[in-house]
Amino acid sequence: MTSSLVELTASIVSSHAVGTEMSSDELIQEINKVFATLKKLDSDGVIAEVADTTGAPAMTLKKAFQNDQVGCLVCGKTGFKTLTRHLKQTHNLKPGQYRKQFNIPSSQSLTAKNYSEARRKSANENNLAANLEKARAVRAAKNKAATSKSKPVTPPIKAAKAAKTAAVKTVAAVKPVKQTKQAKTKPVKAKA
Repeated sequence: MTSSLVELTASIVSSHAVGTEMSSDELIQEINKVFATLKKLDSDGVIAEVADTTGAPAMTLKKAFQNDQVGCLVCGKTGFKTLTRHLKQTHNLKPGQYRKQFNIPSSQSLTAKNYSEARRKSANENNLAANLEKARAVRAAKNKAATSKSKPVTPPIKAAKAAKTAAVKTVAAVKPVKQTKQAKTKPVKAKA
């Protein structure tokens, strides 16, 4: 059974090492940690969720937030342009929770600096700010025209009182007609 644990350990650590830069010491620690966990799971016969209970980040803030990429402090995976999607899908975290967990200041963007600058440059080149401003002005003009055409809205209290008085007047105006014996008409036979 030990040989299969070694193979599993090698597979897990090599998969992790592909996306994360590790020194030789970090690699050895990772191998030992994974092997010990697998051995414990094998001896217990129970698969338990393996979680880092210390809450310590997988890397430093400086290493996590670089100009060309962003790394995850939870799992240590790097190479992201933005972290939001990874945090939601993999760790079920919102950016605010992630910032709070690792004391990341709100001034620190969760995207790579070069990526943000490229998006800003593209938006300026395509004149998106001016287009957005024009669209907002058109929408505001349409809303203003629509509200000026519609009749003014009466306050709810006045509307309720008006409805009540109208109902009373309607009921008073429509009185049921009582039929009496005299009011009933008999069919008249035509004289021939």
